[in-house]
Formats: sequence, structure tokens, C-alpha cells
Amino acid sequence: PAFGLFIFTIARDPLRIIILIAGAFFWLVSLLLSSLIWFIAVKASDPQDERLQKGLLIFGVMFSVLLQEAFRFLYYKLLRKAIEGLVALSEDGCSPISIQQMAYVAGVGFGLMSGAFSMINLLADALGPGTVGIHGDSQLYFLTSAFMTMVLIFLHTFWGILFFHGCEHRRWWEIAAVVIMHLTVSGSSFCNPLYVGSLVPSYLLMAAAAAWAYLLSGGSAQNLRRFLLCKY
Repeated sequence: PAFGLFIFTIARDPLRIIILIAGAFFWLVSLLLSSLIWFIAVKASDPQDERLQKGLLIFGVMFSVLLQEAFRFLYYKLLRKAIEGLVALSEDGCSPISIQQMAYVAGVGFGLMSGAFSMINLLADALGPGTVGIHGDSQLYFLTSAFMTMVLIFLHTFWGILFFHGCEHRRWWEIAAVVIMHLTVSGSSFCNPLYVGSLVPSYLLMAAAAAWAYLLSGGSAQNLRRFLLCKY
């Protein structure tokens, strides 16, 4: 599904591809910085203290989420400056791409890079011989991880739309809602290997974020209802 989004809505527009790659780069930088801080904290702590190590893991995840959202804000500011430059250079005084379209493409960029790293981690775990669940763990590890990766890609897309809309209209509660949803989804991963505890809330939040982003993008509740009921 994520590849389909790229092919049908982004791949044919060079400007959108540039925005997507830049968004992926911003997400990557936020991950590298948060990983560096977490690595230093782990090395400076007692490796034998399991409680401390678990606390550092929780801190690392939450700090990474906050840093990602901080970089999303920085990327919004950069794109806002880019729109002003495009307007100044255009003959008709209009930007070739709207802030809503930028928000969507930037969100896809964040999501695709996040999904790529999740996939790399899965492939690293899959290397070598072995049987999934041989020690009594879930045999659905790779399947559930794939579904979790997919929902995160879509969530980043919707979060990008919501976050940029909040910044554009100075609705800080929308930005706070995005941060809270991101923290909730990331925190739910600590329920694993009880995958129901992470997948179900994540998909429910994705549905809510999708409907919200749809309405903010100009969609109507009536059209959304007709789409869900397959009435054309």
C-alpha cells in the first residue's frame, strides 16, 4: 500500500520526489541523534542493572518520538520558506504545490524511511537458520511486525497532514494531539509479544487520524460516509 501511494501520487512529480527525499532525510537525522544519545546513556550506565536498562529503553523510545516531531516542525518551517521562494519566482505569483500537498508528501517521506528501517531490522532478525516461535514465542512475529510497519507508514502520512495544518493555522492542540498519538503508538510496542495490545490500538488510531486528516484536507463527512458504504 505504501509503495502504491508513492507510485500513484508522488513518482510522476519531480518536486514531490524532492520533498519526499528531504522528509526521509529529516526523519533519518532525528533517528541518528536519538540513537546517539541513547547509546551514550547506555554506555554510561550499569549494564547489570536490568531495571535501569529498561528505563533507558523507555526513555530512548519516548525521546526519539519527541525528536522526530521536533524535526517535523523544522521541516515545516523549511517548506514554508520554500513556498515563499517558489511564489516569488513564479510568473503568476502562485506556488506550484500547496502546503497541504507538501504535508502529505513529507508525511509519506517520514513514513517510508521509518518503514525501511523497520524492514531492515526484520531482515536482520530473519538471517540464519531457525524456527520462529521455537522457544514458545509467537510464530506470527514477522507477520505482525509487517502489519505494524504498514500502520506506522500510514500514521506518519496522516500525522504530517495534521501537524502541518496545526502549524499553518496555529492550532497547537492539533500538534499536541499528533505528539500524544505518536507517543501512544510507540509506547504500545512495549506490550509485545502480546501483539494485540499494540496492533489494535495502533490501527484504531490510524483510522481516527485518517478521518481527521481527510476532513482537514477539505473532505466532507458525507463523502467519507459514502466511501465507507461503497456508495458512488
